[in-house]
Amino acid sequence: MIDILSNKMDWSASTIKTLLSRLCDKEFLGIKKDGRKNIYYSAIKEQAAYDMSVKRVFESMCCMHYGETLHDIIENIELSKSDIDSIIDVLKKKRDTAPEEVHCKCLEE
Repeated sequence: MIDILSNKMDWSASTIKTLLSRLCDKEFLGIKKDGRKNIYYSAIKEQAAYDMSVKRVFESMCCMHYGETLHDIIENIELSKSDIDSIIDVLKKKRDTAPEEVHCKCLEE
């Protein structure tokens, strides 16, 4: 791991060890001891990692831009018919309780 990342990212061994340690602390990676070696493995599912990443993006933006951002994403990615049907179902359910207008909450925190 250190050989690969140090060559690919031009990072020092201590930087890589720190990164791995932090990822283990945050429970993104698990670790198994194999003698003197550490074997790292993913502690979360791939979809969970994607979900967390997207949630962080939306947490960093004003809620008044959610709709436009989602619209742009949907317009510019390829989706299967079943994905589209699933999204439509979720939106229909959300529409029942959605406000007429979303108000900025940026300064409330």
